Parts: sequence; C-alpha cells; structure tokens
Amino acid sequence: MGSRKKEIALQVNISTQELWEEMLSSKGLTVVDVYQGWCGPCKPVVSLFQKMRIEVGLDLLHFALIKDEALSDEDECVSHGKNNGEDEDMVSSERTRTLAIIKPDAVAHGKTDEIIMKIQEAGFEILTNEERTMTEAEVRLFYQHKAGEDAFEKLVHHMCSGPSHLLILTRTEGFEDVVTTWRTVMGPRDPNVARREQPESLRAQYGTEMPFNAVHGSRDREDADRELALLFPSLKFSDKDTEAPQ
Repeated sequence: MGSRKKEIALQVNISTQELWEEMLSSKGLTVVDVYQGWCGPCKPVVSLFQKMRIEVGLDLLHFALIKDEALSDEDECVSHGKNNGEDEDMVSSERTRTLAIIKPDAVAHGKTDEIIMKIQEAGFEILTNEERTMTEAEVRLFYQHKAGEDAFEKLVHHMCSGPSHLLILTRTEGFEDVVTTWRTVMGPRDPNVARREQPESLRAQYGTEMPFNAVHGSRDREDADRELALLFPSLKFSDKDTEAPQ
C-alpha cells in the first residue's frame, strides 16, 4: 500500500500560550492575522495568505490566526504596538525624558558600550538608541545657539565626521529631574575642567579636549523637547510626558 502524504496545514490557529511560543520559534517569516469571527472581510484575507504561502513556499512563510476575542487587553497593546492606527512610533512614559548623544569621538574610540553601561548603572533607562551620522544641515540647526562662537565650524565638522549614538533617556528610580541628573553625570563641558572638578564624570573619563568631549546632553526640559523633536521627528510622545512633575 502506498504511503499517505502528510497533510500540511496552511495556517495555525493560535489559542494557547504554548502555540504562540511554538510559532515564534519557527524559521522564516510568520504573518499573524488577528481577526473577528463576525467580520466578513476577514475571511477572504485568510484565503489570500494561504495562496501566498503556497506560492512563496511552506518553509519560508508561516501564517497564524488569532481570534480577537482570545486576546486580553494587555495582549492587544503588545500585538498592535501602535496608537489608534497611527503611523508614528510611540514613546510613552510618565517620567521626564532627555536627549543624550554619544559623540563621534567616543564612538570612534570604541567606548560606546562602556558609556551605555555607565548610563544604565547611573539609574537611567534608555528608551531609544539610534546609531547614525548626523547631516551637516541637521548639526547646524541643532547647534544654532552656538553659531556665533569661534569654534562653531570645528564643532559642526566633528559632529558630521562619523556615527553618533542618539539616546532618549528617562529615570528608572527616584524622582530626580532626568535632564539635570544627566548633566551631572556628564560633568563640565570642557574635559580638562571635568577632570579637575568631577573626575568620575563621563567627560572626564572619555573626553579629550573641546569639542571632543564624548557626550552631549540637553540644557533644560525646553531644550530637550526641541532636540528630541528635531532628531526623532517620527516619535510621538503621550500627553503625560509633557506634564510638569508634581
């Protein structure tokens, strides 16, 4: 008697945590369709993905179904990851936030991981960490308040010379203002002054001379909001983020 071919399901119906974890461990691309049983348009989508899976290959594309009713409120927040269908990324926190930049000199010297570790040890939570090289136009706008200084062009050239790490910081403990606390951790602007006055500060440890002082921090909360809006234009902050601390 000939062998019977093993039947392969074109989709997996996720109804338990075990099935969810098994799906996440599958190799290839997994498409998860969260649907509602009463929704007519949801049904043709199932057939569409089944057809796509056959065309792409059963080992490369996986298709899973989850009934909307099976999700808890917490699961829905994790699954959708967006706010009311909007395209912007959401950074939500009831605490204040500030911008930190690990500058090109520190990145080039391979000190990024050390600085990030010290940031976390100081009680900061890193909400976003983006590595990229800032454009000249971006730097000139960012440092426009320094445009009249003699060293402005040197600063612009330095900040465009290589990748920086752009971080959004908040505090994981205590009630200190994150802007002020981060400026204290950085130390005085000039690394030579920092080594005399705050030898444990980041600029004392990783800066060399101006403008190669390793890290940047916003001057105050208003400046932090301006800088974050400039460097992270796609991020949207909840209303709670802009409330003054009590």
